[in-house]
Amino acid sequence: MFSHMMVGSNDIGRSKKFYDALFASVGGKPAIEDDKGRLIYMHNGGLFLVTKPIDGEPATHANGGTIGFAMDNPEQANAWHQAGVDNGGTAIEDAPGVREGGFANLYLAYLRDPDGNKLCAMHRIPA
Repeated sequence: MFSHMMVGSNDIGRSKKFYDALFASVGGKPAIEDDKGRLIYMHNGGLFLVTKPIDGEPATHANGGTIGFAMDNPEQANAWHQAGVDNGGTAIEDAPGVREGGFANLYLAYLRDPDGNKLCAMHRIPA
């Protein structure tokens, strides 16, 4: 359904440090920078990009929006969360852990990136 996700940043260098650490924690590679200065992450068949807004206005986060990253297990989600906190992110919501829902139990870990974008690591716990 989705081809890629992109977030805005007001400081590409700060974002590179943060997202390089997040992706490294789950076996990903550092960003590729294109000729426009955008960061491009390719991992598990998906694309995630970080850019200064094209319109020249400041980057802002989406109120109510969340970008979810699939995790193989709770340990990977914990490593992702810790890498984010250690590299300029902010832990939000409840601590990483199991959330029971009507359709499935999920292991979730939430962060805000340095620009305020809400991120979630999610592992679906088998029934």
